[in-house]
Amino acid sequence: MIRIAAVGDIHMGPESQGVLRPSFETLHESADVLLLAGDLTRHGTLEEAQVVAREIKDLAVPVVAVLGNHDHHADCADEVTAVLQDAGARVLEGRAAVVDNNGARIGVAGTKGFGGGFVGRCAGEFGEPIMKEFVRYSRHRADTLRAALEELRDQDCDVRVALTHFSPVPDTLAGEPPEIYPFLGSYLLAEAIDSAGADLAVHGHAHLGTEHGMTSGGVKVRNVAQPVIGRAFHVYHLAR
Repeated sequence: MIRIAAVGDIHMGPESQGVLRPSFETLHESADVLLLAGDLTRHGTLEEAQVVAREIKDLAVPVVAVLGNHDHHADCADEVTAVLQDAGARVLEGRAAVVDNNGARIGVAGTKGFGGGFVGRCAGEFGEPIMKEFVRYSRHRADTLRAALEELRDQDCDVRVALTHFSPVPDTLAGEPPEIYPFLGSYLLAEAIDSAGADLAVHGHAHLGTEHGMTSGGVKVRNVAQPVIGRAFHVYHLAR
């Protein structure tokens, strides 16, 4: 089995330094890779990013991450990405990465994703320019996820995982107010996952949501926001 550890929405700040490190140092005992599903900081500042970097630096397992909306708040997402990469993380946005550990080749396709809602109750690319821009941005994020998953088909991976911050399905939003579903995810992400194929999809963002869901194509979806899983990380087992 291949063991995928994942967590999102850890929202770290200066006073939380060291909170997760003891648990992360045990990862090699139970997992082959750590996936971080965005909202790693509170306000997207470099100071907060450096806190996260110290938590994940020199871990015994590979770390792959995407950013979340909080990580973009201070308008320095590129600098936040650089800090995390300097600590050894692979930070993805519309790209794929293959990590090798314990003889397993794990392919991860990542994007932050975006909102827009779900089939029957979703935003459309119509009307004012700013509305069309909103939907086009969401569609572009989904298109890059699809392309990244397709790229992994040729990489001889044992498993392929879609890593996002926003949710691809409404299932894992159960518990959140229905009125804000359009701001928590988009069906376009699920379409990308189903068309390109994946063994697992993980996301964060929905603090009051539910852990388990599934795309209409049968791909398992897991909401790994820390308030949902209630621990430093959760481990999912996938057959090679």
